[in-house]
Amino acid sequence: MRPFEEDLQSLTDMLQEMGALVAHAIQRSVLSLVEKNEDYAHQVIRDESRVDQMEITIDDKVASLIVREQPVARDMRLVVSAIKISTDLERMGDLAVHIAERALSLMTQPPLPETVNFGELANLVESMVLGSLESFVNRDAQMARGILESDDAVDRSRKAIQRQLTELMQRDTTTIVRALDYLIIARKLERIGDHATNIAEDVIFLAQGVDVRHRVAEVA
Repeated sequence: MRPFEEDLQSLTDMLQEMGALVAHAIQRSVLSLVEKNEDYAHQVIRDESRVDQMEITIDDKVASLIVREQPVARDMRLVVSAIKISTDLERMGDLAVHIAERALSLMTQPPLPETVNFGELANLVESMVLGSLESFVNRDAQMARGILESDDAVDRSRKAIQRQLTELMQRDTTTIVRALDYLIIARKLERIGDHATNIAEDVIFLAQGVDVRHRVAEVA
């Protein structure tokens, strides 16, 4: 393997490692909410600096590769996609931290009078994140297109939670502050799904050289 190919493989490995860390952070942030587990929440917050440092390291490596190797065609698509994917992963990590922080706050307050089921939304989002990362590793455009199609299901699930909480706040105004925290968490999970969609779009661009941003309807 040529040194340049080794560098590209190293870049892919770094993105995999960063993706695994972020995926675990998302999972722990949801578990901290559902199971009222402070340890999970604090672990997510502690891992934030590692995620941030990995983004910086990947950006530095990409800049070095562009200057030294002047990649073209597919190689250039990889290094460009790497920057975009690492940015999306870092933002996912930030959102996981925000969820963990809200979960810690909610642990100090009385529970809502009815259960808010985040299971479906969380499972959909986690599946999108893992799927987008797998599609990147395998350069699998078909799998990436499946991630794009999952976005509508995430939106429906978030809206169902929003309707439940809105009705609850209308019936019982004492729940407003806590219910708003849950609404914000649902929105942050949806945003994580949006970033997974961004990664899937980058994978399609990487694998096929096709830019599908703003044209989701055409790739369904």
